[in-house]
Amino acid sequence: MALKEGEPAPEFELDGNDGKKHSLSEFKGRYLVLYFYPKDNTPGCSIEADNFNKRLDEIRALNAEVVGVSKDDLKSHDKFKEKYNLRFLLLSDPESKVIKAYGAYGNRGAFGFGTLRKTFIIDPNGNIAKIYNKVQPIKHAQEVIDFLKSVNR
Repeated sequence: MALKEGEPAPEFELDGNDGKKHSLSEFKGRYLVLYFYPKDNTPGCSIEADNFNKRLDEIRALNAEVVGVSKDDLKSHDKFKEKYNLRFLLLSDPESKVIKAYGAYGNRGAFGFGTLRKTFIIDPNGNIAKIYNKVQPIKHAQEVIDFLKSVNR
């Protein structure tokens, strides 16, 4: 069953590239831009991460934090983070449990089944405020900022 805007976001606990476990509940009180992406260091994923990174101060000024999730392991995340000087958290979901719980797993056409590029903005109370099912990596950071500005008036 697909998640819907307005309902509680699924809880999670995943390992982060900072060596700690992270859960949804630690982000209560601010917005969480939880974005799912197929693979570290691939063209679209690199563009999306780099754009979020370049706009991170603006996003944080809107009471939000960015967190990326893929099935890549922490070693891969470390290389990805270092290559692009990423300043936000990357979580590893090697078994795709959280990816599937958020409906971010499915048919990727020529690439077969795997992680879909999807973003969930979770409000300060832990509810899904916005779902982006079709993400264009180059424009996505701006879409997220526009949405955060609309709810932070």
